[in-house]
Parts: sequence; structure tokens; C-alpha cells
Amino acid sequence: MSDLVFYTNPMSRGRIVRWMLEEVGQPYEARILRWETGDAKTADYLAINPMGKVPAIVHDGTVVTECAAICAYLADAFPEAGLAPPAHSRLRGPYYRWLFFGAGPIEQAIGAKAVNLEPTPEQRSSLGFGCMEDVLGVLEGAVKDRAYLVGETFTAADLYLASHLSWGMNFGMIEKRPAFETYAERHLQRPAARRADEIDDALIHQAQPTA
Repeated sequence: MSDLVFYTNPMSRGRIVRWMLEEVGQPYEARILRWETGDAKTADYLAINPMGKVPAIVHDGTVVTECAAICAYLADAFPEAGLAPPAHSRLRGPYYRWLFFGAGPIEQAIGAKAVNLEPTPEQRSSLGFGCMEDVLGVLEGAVKDRAYLVGETFTAADLYLASHLSWGMNFGMIEKRPAFETYAERHLQRPAARRADEIDDALIHQAQPTA
């Protein structure tokens, strides 16, 4: 058994963490939880994540849930992969800023759109994301004409935001803008991203019923 165990489903946010694990390059054991059999709601899994959601990891006995938290943890646990600025670097600030902008305003804005919630101007001040237009405007300013969000190297923040942009544009939840398409496509061409997609796409194919 590996000391790094990954709980996921190939049709979930677990794809983000799969990519992160492939970037890290350390051996890991993947355990696939099937929706149709209720695997994520079993007592054994709820002891790991009481929310009954994936992804989650267990590393040397430490449980981490939530995609952004897992990405941040893995970047720090395996610094040799170079996926985060050094601990005392001034770049750590913008790195955290954009990583958690993805976990906060972007996810909130997408969730609101998914349930057809359009906040009124009066409601926007009470919501962390304000409104979708504001979120996309800030995000476009962050990625336009830039290869990376932080410094001159790829980080977990790029991985997280590129994942959300790709998913959101593919499913019509995020408006396609040239800056978004250029930024996301650049990072989705990374070898680790391709490997991760191949693994998860193969799992989806295997789960398809045969005629």
C-alpha cells in the first residue's frame, strides 16, 4: 500500500488532483469511488471525508480534502516538484491569492450560475464573489498576455485555474474569451496534464456499459 492514497471519481473535481499528482511525480494509490454504488457514502469513506465527496487524499496518515487544499498541500509536501514558490518568498502572497481566488470567487460564481442564481446589485455586497461579470473581469486581467500567474514558472495556482477555466468553458459555465482559451490551453498541453486526462478518460470508458 502506498503512503499516498487518492480517493476520486473520473467524472469529478478529482481530475484536478489527478493532474496535480502527476505533476508531483510521486507514487500514489488511486481508489475509485463509484457514484452508482454509493461508495462515497459508506462509513469507511465518511470517516475520511464526512461530506461524502471526492477528491480526498491520505498521506502518511494525514487526511486532506478540498481541491485547492490538496493542491497546496502536495506542492508543499513535495517541494522538489517546484509547484509553489519557496516558503519565505514574496511570491507566496500572489500564489495564495490566485489559488484561493479559484477556490472562492470562481467556484462560487460557477455554482450560482449552475442553479440559475443571478444576484441583484443589492445582494452582491453580501456574496463573496459579487457577480460573475466581476469575477471574469478580474480573472481575465490576471491571465491576459501572461504565461504564469506567479513569477516565471508554473505553479499549483496555474493548474487550479486552468482546470476551472477549461471545465467552465467546455460546459458553458464560463464565457469563452481569447485570454482564457490561450491560458488554459497552454497548461493543458503539459505532459502531466495529458497523462492525467488519459488515465481518467480510460476509467470513464471502462465504466461504460457494453452492448
